[in-house]
Amino acid sequence: MKKKKLPRNVVVFGFVSFFTDISSEMIYPLIPLFLTSVLGVGASFLGLIEGIAEATASVLKTFSGYISDRVKRRKPLVLLGYGLSTLSKPTVGLATRWVHVLIARFLDRTGKGIRTSPRDALIAETVDKTSRGKAFGFHRAMDTLGAVVGPLLAYGLLNIFKGYFPEAKSLRLVFLSAFIPGFIAFVILLLFVTEKAKEKRERRAFLGTLGSMPRHFLAFLFVMGLFALGNSSDTFLILRSRNIGFNYTQIPLLYMTFNIIYALSAMPLGSLSDKIGRKATIGAGFAVYGLVYLLFALLRSPSFLWLLWGLYGIYYGFTEGVGRAFVADLVDESLRGTAYGIYHMVIGLLLFPASFIAGILWDRISPSAPFYFGAFMAFLSAVLLLLLAVEKPTGQT
Repeated sequence: MKKKKLPRNVVVFGFVSFFTDISSEMIYPLIPLFLTSVLGVGASFLGLIEGIAEATASVLKTFSGYISDRVKRRKPLVLLGYGLSTLSKPTVGLATRWVHVLIARFLDRTGKGIRTSPRDALIAETVDKTSRGKAFGFHRAMDTLGAVVGPLLAYGLLNIFKGYFPEAKSLRLVFLSAFIPGFIAFVILLLFVTEKAKEKRERRAFLGTLGSMPRHFLAFLFVMGLFALGNSSDTFLILRSRNIGFNYTQIPLLYMTFNIIYALSAMPLGSLSDKIGRKATIGAGFAVYGLVYLLFALLRSPSFLWLLWGLYGIYYGFTEGVGRAFVADLVDESLRGTAYGIYHMVIGLLLFPASFIAGILWDRISPSAPFYFGAFMAFLSAVLLLLLAVEKPTGQT
């Protein structure tokens, strides 16, 4: 049987995400080091910055998705979102106080909040139900391939710059360089993504749209929200790696290892979910996450970090693209932009308390405490996912 080719929009969005993530991941793994070593702030401020930034993005994802459903146009919102994120990248390099980093992250996450739901809905509209897992897996793989190149590029630039500049100046130059791949992504999106005109449908008020969401989607949302409460920012994994003695110049390589495994696993595991179901695939991902966080709590030697970051990439492969495909399975096309917005909003809003709790546990109890908490929430979510009816009785649609 001949395999279906991925539609053009899916492929183009893959390259847009590839270059965007090169830009983002040149910066992201270095922000904890910049804040703690250069600006001198503690883990609690790190959690605050990430929590506020992600919470902002989450709220905007809901309304951008709803707006794209209502006006039947997705690309203009996607363009606006990518444009704002691109402009935010050099801002971190100019920061002299932690609040400047907060502003830069706020702008970046605002762009992500505006673009994510309309983009996911546009991808879902391009493919049928039998290949959604594959399509979203491809998109996440390309996104993550950029997240492999980004830290590698940051590592190379850091090692070049450190021969001429102190640590603080080297970090700032890497942040300023991140604008270039972000701009390339914006140009590709502008020129090559297409959107078909849609038929006009009955317009619903925002609250009316929320009330129309199917109960199976709401059950899935509940489980994902519970899991998200223990899923603090990945910056705590970076901070923990540094805490047990990992060399700061090798942090981008460690993060790159995670992204390589994620990129390699995203499309095969997405295709697997097309065959065995989204519920089983996501549940397996939760179990892997719980194991990884438990081992991070117990870890005392940096030599095992390569393995743990690789397993963390497997967790992402099991859940990220598959979760987005599952939303498309559970919700009709006319509500899909709003559904993606609600889905991303719940996960992102809970990142604020999750990251804040992690920062408090780190500072007040021990660096291991946030990881014990995350492991418990992951295992609990895996059990509930198996028990709750989150799939339609007639199967996926």
